[in-house]
Amino acid sequence: MSTQTITQDNIAQAINADGIVLLDFWASWCMPCRMFGPVFEKSSEAHPEILHGKVNTDEQQELGAVFQIRSIPTLVAFRDGIMVYSQPGALRGADLNSLIEQIQALDMDAIRAEIAQRDQPAAQ
Repeated sequence: MSTQTITQDNIAQAINADGIVLLDFWASWCMPCRMFGPVFEKSSEAHPEILHGKVNTDEQQELGAVFQIRSIPTLVAFRDGIMVYSQPGALRGADLNSLIEQIQALDMDAIRAEIAQRDQPAAQ
């Protein structure tokens, strides 16, 4: 599957999808973004079960603000609707594959339990 363009119109549907979602926040003038682009595209072809989305920060400034993007490229990953990774910087192909393996290995039940416990009001 090739990468998908992510905008304000489809961001909620994208990040709330089951499974893994990778979002590449980029801009056309950014040299590291242009270097990471082919790596990201190759990953989308190698992992068709993962939604690979590209967010153009020049065209989608509101999304950049919502995700607090301060540097590009920034890769943001979700699994089952939960953000599990957000880091600036271009990754090499091997590093992106390693990240995907780590995300696949996450114990999502434990993460959901941790979030639920964190979100509970403090006992009085």
